[in-house]
Amino acid sequence: MSIQVPRTQYARSGDVNIACQVVGDGPVDLVYVPGWVSHIELAWELADLAAGFERLASFTRLILFDKRGTGMSDSVPVNELPTLEQRMDDLRAVMDAAGSERAVIFGASEGGNMSMLFAASHPERTIALCTFGCAASRLWSEDYPWALTREERLEALGHVERYWTTGLGWEDTAPSLSPAGLAELSRYYRRCSSPGADVALFQMNGQVDVREVLPTIRVPALVMHRVEDRDNDIEEGRYIAARIPGARLVEFPGADHSWWTLDGDAILDEIQEVVTGVRPAPQSNRVLATVLFTDIVGSTEQVGDLGDQVWAELLGRHHVVVRREIDRYRGREVDTAGDGFLASFDGPARAIRAAVAIREALRVMGIEIRARVHTGECEQFGTRSPASQSTPALGSCHWRAPEKCSCQRRCGTSSPGPASSSTIAVTTSSRESARAGCSRSSRRDHRQDGAVSRPFRLKSSRRRLIAYMDWSARSRHSAGSSPGVAR
Repeated sequence: MSIQVPRTQYARSGDVNIACQVVGDGPVDLVYVPGWVSHIELAWELADLAAGFERLASFTRLILFDKRGTGMSDSVPVNELPTLEQRMDDLRAVMDAAGSERAVIFGASEGGNMSMLFAASHPERTIALCTFGCAASRLWSEDYPWALTREERLEALGHVERYWTTGLGWEDTAPSLSPAGLAELSRYYRRCSSPGADVALFQMNGQVDVREVLPTIRVPALVMHRVEDRDNDIEEGRYIAARIPGARLVEFPGADHSWWTLDGDAILDEIQEVVTGVRPAPQSNRVLATVLFTDIVGSTEQVGDLGDQVWAELLGRHHVVVRREIDRYRGREVDTAGDGFLASFDGPARAIRAAVAIREALRVMGIEIRARVHTGECEQFGTRSPASQSTPALGSCHWRAPEKCSCQRRCGTSSPGPASSSTIAVTTSSRESARAGCSRSSRRDHRQDGAVSRPFRLKSSRRRLIAYMDWSARSRHSAGSSPGVAR
């Protein structure tokens, strides 16, 4: 999905132009202060970061900017890099240009140092302070043992230049990402500044120390940190929270230093509570779904009898028919594995009709199939169809029908054994149906020819409705055959 990149404007801070954007129209302003480097237009190409910005803009008026020397802001000579105070003044200039009198300040990583200094220096313009993955100092000392020593920082300079020139070595920034995700993140950072400028910024950041500033911060503060952060140790987050009066510390699982690459919504939930005073209600990912599974009976034996080439041709014709009927009944193909199909529908009626249509069309071609329909509450993961990665409310989905009739002891019907090639099972929980009894006492209540038998209640306290249909070829096509038995 294409995202509309907001219009970039410029704020004047002394002789420097600072690139900035304003997104959303919420009642409270929030200024996002990025980490090491940034690019406010290219940032929208990172799907997770863009989604995070959109979420922030849904409850605030979000103000974004690039610090001087990075992104779309004016470059500065590498031998005249700005001080932390100058960068803090850039933040003030951006707020003035955006018409913001007071704002929540959200600083990530190195951007947190500037945010802390601004909150301490301008409490009248700071509603609250939020930080993520920040450090109070970048140099080792006896009372701050988590930072690098001077020798280690000199050694790290070579690694920084290599990261920018080769695009390698970004695993510690976001270890949760796939190789493709890391490559995308690397491309983004490398376009935010030049290798020389980045090395100079690294040197400048090594001189930052806001430890003395922390006790002077008198605004509500939220300190967030991941417990296995590979850039700034969790103890650094705890140090900051312990020294800001009244600060609240929230620790998150994981090792990613970037806030948006791993469960960014959990971080934004905390910020939303700071801004609005209300924690967003968790959104349920449980939905009512109907899924259909089909496969060919005796496929393994048929491969051996027909040979690979003939089987492949037969399988191709099978796929055409199944996809045609799924589409005809407004279903959605979720997955295909060999001769098995998994599809989702908006209701059981269409799924059943699709199953019958598939069976009849394939029978003409000499292909017999099994079909199973599941209707129930499922848990949805990601953005795929509910059927694609679903879990029924009472356990995982069982596509096999029970080998014994669930009401056998009550009504005296006999089970024909495992599902035959012409059986369609419709259930909300196959696991439950395999063990539950039926409250009907009349055998005829379960027998219908070519139609769903009347629903019967289970002994289970959940009282899920279960119905099985036997679409036996013998019962439907043989003269004088007995009606199908609901299994």
